Amino acid sequence: MKQCFFAVDLGATSGRTILGTFTPEGLEMEDVNRFPNHLIETGGHFYWDIYELYRHIIEGLKIVAQKKDVEITSIGIDTWGVDFVCVGKDGGFLRQPYSYRDPHTAGAPEAFFKKVARKQVYEWTGIQVMNFNSLFQLDTLRRNNDSALAAADKLLFIPDALSYMLTGEMVTEYTIASTAQLVNANTRKPEDALLRELGLTESNFGRFVYPGEKIGTLTKEVQRMTGLGDIPVIAVAGHDTASAVASVPAMNPDFAYLSSGTWSLMGVETKGPVITEETESLNFTNEGGVDGTIRLLKNICGMWLLERCRAAWGQTSYPELIAEANASEPFRSLINPDDVLFANPADMEQAIQTFCSDSHQPVPQTRGQIVRCIFESLALRYRQVLDNLRTLSPHPIETLHVIGGGSRNELLNRWTANAVGISVVAGPSEATAIGNIMIQALAAGTAKDIASMRQLINRSISLETFYPEDTDVWDAAYLHFKQVTMNH
Repeated sequence: MKQCFFAVDLGATSGRTILGTFTPEGLEMEDVNRFPNHLIETGGHFYWDIYELYRHIIEGLKIVAQKKDVEITSIGIDTWGVDFVCVGKDGGFLRQPYSYRDPHTAGAPEAFFKKVARKQVYEWTGIQVMNFNSLFQLDTLRRNNDSALAAADKLLFIPDALSYMLTGEMVTEYTIASTAQLVNANTRKPEDALLRELGLTESNFGRFVYPGEKIGTLTKEVQRMTGLGDIPVIAVAGHDTASAVASVPAMNPDFAYLSSGTWSLMGVETKGPVITEETESLNFTNEGGVDGTIRLLKNICGMWLLERCRAAWGQTSYPELIAEANASEPFRSLINPDDVLFANPADMEQAIQTFCSDSHQPVPQTRGQIVRCIFESLALRYRQVLDNLRTLSPHPIETLHVIGGGSRNELLNRWTANAVGISVVAGPSEATAIGNIMIQALAAGTAKDIASMRQLINRSISLETFYPEDTDVWDAAYLHFKQVTMNH
């Protein structure tokens, strides 16, 4: 009988459940089911369908229950951050949860900062200001006299709401709560002064837990529906990025990570929060990590630029586009990937051309020139953020680990190594699911600590290392990049 861990990994557009097993060769993973995660738009608002997500998790558990050679040791759930469910006194959900994409929080930070100074909020939480953070969602609901919030006895973040549906136990997991901008980065508990401004207390949240703690076991109802026994549900790093960073296959602590997908998140692990005027002005965020760590990181626009162009080009294959980019002239035109121009344009190709024209550079005309412009600009932007991280990080940075889907992009990885001037280690691409399974394995006693788990991943997953080349050429391009982006 194989000892398996059941990981639920939910993103903002799709979800899946995975079985993870440790063998003498390392970690083996198998998808159980995959499913879409659709936003519901009605009455001028965007909602998530929490019941549909639960139904897919139950389906996954049913499939596993029918496997003769599998025994589930535990279950863990990770999801995107900030969103939450209002729960009534009788334990029922009062409404489907709002999505962070809902426009009702436009201008919300400014409204809240009239009550509590922006600087004070950052000093407490260390979290970068984004209008969809739970702090601003809650303040908006309160100002709008929202009926669900008014009747709520408890607030549960998405992974905690799903674990409640499985176990009947209400918890608030630390890493997901840290995304809310409600947790004090130093005490690692909800900040009372912020809760008071929202008309809340700590009793409005579930029992506070940290990655690796047991939430509860499957309810009799779930056992009956799935055919499983009283399997424990473990609080993993409920925030998907925290789970992904847990799986960085680093051999020593002197590394930075780049979680690369639609968005890129670049950061370092630190023992405590780094909250200074510099981190505030550079908009760095201090999110909760595993094993008592803080993830000091920066959000960077990632493959969103290319995904939007590809959608307009009829989904041309990546290999074809990469070959065209490779054949194009180097450093012909550069953009700032984080410019507001690229946030959500109707035509991404046109937005890139506009930026180049406005900054007096040759305007890219061919697909190859556009893709080359995106990749070179991303690599140089990574260098810029890494330079900032070096000044903020309490430890040196010797290696950059690229994890997530973007770790499969060989050309971008090679150029990133050239731009940043240190070795880039690419993989694993399934970082979030691996991190989820790792925390469950630690809770089960299958593994002894994060460092040894990272070494196991390093041994059991094929990783590719890229070393810097042509550094003089890239140094010159970086100066040009800074000039172009500074003036725009």
